[in-house]
Amino acid sequence: MKIYKLVLIMIFLLTACGEEEKPAIDLEYPEIIDTENTFPVQCSIVERGGKIQFKALFRDNVELGGYSLDIHHNFDHHTHSTEVNDCNQNPIKTAVDPMLFIQTYTIPTGLAEYEAEAEIDVPSDIDPGDYHFMIRLTDKEGWQTIQGISIKIE
Repeated sequence: MKIYKLVLIMIFLLTACGEEEKPAIDLEYPEIIDTENTFPVQCSIVERGGKIQFKALFRDNVELGGYSLDIHHNFDHHTHSTEVNDCNQNPIKTAVDPMLFIQTYTIPTGLAEYEAEAEIDVPSDIDPGDYHFMIRLTDKEGWQTIQGISIKIE
């Protein structure tokens, strides 16, 4: 009888102390997915005094973290390595009163897919011309994807 109880106790202990489930290892960059609702896209035109209705779909293999948006002038024709095609550019000029927008946004915890939306005011008194719209998407692990889009503000 003692051996029977000892065997039952051992079985109970072995099954109760199973391995903990390990969290998924995240070795992948998050993705910025273009859909029919994505805005802006390469070569978009935006009006001064209007609004940019930013929309993008973000996806990660484990969990998203946050994103930031950066709008800055491209009057000197610099480039970012993520631009896939060129837009018609205005002649190089010196900035007098360009738009500069940098904002960080959080993504709700636990999401591997997120439809991001933001409304950005475009001042009416800024320099018109060529601008870059940069999206920086970071997942919970710290991997980052950057997308640079050329836009024109008229």
